[in-house]
Amino acid sequence: MACLDRSLTVQQANQEFFGRFGGDASQPCGRPFADLVHPSVKQPLLRKFAGLTEGKRDRFTSEVLAVGPDGRAFTASLSACAVRSSTPDVSAIWVMMASGDEPVDGEVMPSRKKILSEIDARILEGIASGISTVPLAARLYLSRQGVEYHVTCLFRKLRVPNRAALVSRAYSMGVLKVGVWPPKVVEDFVK
Repeated sequence: MACLDRSLTVQQANQEFFGRFGGDASQPCGRPFADLVHPSVKQPLLRKFAGLTEGKRDRFTSEVLAVGPDGRAFTASLSACAVRSSTPDVSAIWVMMASGDEPVDGEVMPSRKKILSEIDARILEGIASGISTVPLAARLYLSRQGVEYHVTCLFRKLRVPNRAALVSRAYSMGVLKVGVWPPKVVEDFVK
């Protein structure tokens, strides 16, 4: 269990929460709650929290992928409840997480290294949008071979064999924002 302020920063938590996210009591406090979840669930979860802080809902429950101190992802059932004082504004948010204690297939949280150049990011967004090579080349002022070169480099960077796997891997790593159309690359990954 943890208490968040309106900006979704962890203010207080119980020992189980501390143990799950760092072991020592100072580790999660002062950190944004969004840093404790996998990038693939960050955007949808922030939208649900926005509903709480804006007064559109009083509580929500969701299954999330959280990330432990060792970088391993684990599933957790999250319940969040808005706390109001004498005013109608939300003064705090209580978060309760119950985990199954099973790691998700040994998945390790990707580091937030800036792995993509600006052109790689635009090409990845185009591929995820379903744009074929020639229109993508025209849009980015590249040759068809130039686009294919960058696509091949993306295959190597993300260790995938084809375009479908590239998009799937990008979503699973949190490189592409979830719930956004047309697809957009998270700026944290762009050099």
